[in-house]
Amino acid sequence: MVEAWYMDESPEDQRAPHRLQPNCPVNLEQLRRLGVVYRKLDADNYETDPCLKEIRQAENYSWMDIVTIHKDKLPNYEEKIKTFYEEHLHLDDEIRYILDGSGYFDVRDKDDKWIRISMEKGDMITLPAGIYHRFTLDENNYVKAMRLFVGEPVWTPYNRPADDFPARKQYLKLLAAEAQ
Repeated sequence: MVEAWYMDESPEDQRAPHRLQPNCPVNLEQLRRLGVVYRKLDADNYETDPCLKEIRQAENYSWMDIVTIHKDKLPNYEEKIKTFYEEHLHLDDEIRYILDGSGYFDVRDKDDKWIRISMEKGDMITLPAGIYHRFTLDENNYVKAMRLFVGEPVWTPYNRPADDFPARKQYLKLLAAEAQ
């Protein structure tokens, strides 16, 4: 089961857990109200997993690739890690399925506070278009992930502030509807 919590404001290593003291956990329902969808899948058998196939068909995830984030595997590793950790949004949903290793997705809640989502092997997450977020490895410094897209992949991050994009405005409407 995925674990999530509100983050502290410490400037120490981004790969540290950054839990508030005392810990302030966030449950799946709280994530769902932010538009974040979580699934647990069988990463050992992702190539033949009928659940993954069903999700891809139902959500129209027609394109996928696999990326390994590790200093020995990713060209321009240090630059990419910094880019992933910049607060940004996308105009399309971001779908990531962890096949091996682990890392953190951080998302902003409705009050603009950071929630850290610990992702490990078998975890799939969908972040809605327009949500401010970022990604970092954890202290293990390794993750292998499947990236899924509807149609041709678009990786363009729009760093904050990016409030004028229609995707952001639509996302804010979703938050307002969830609050009622």
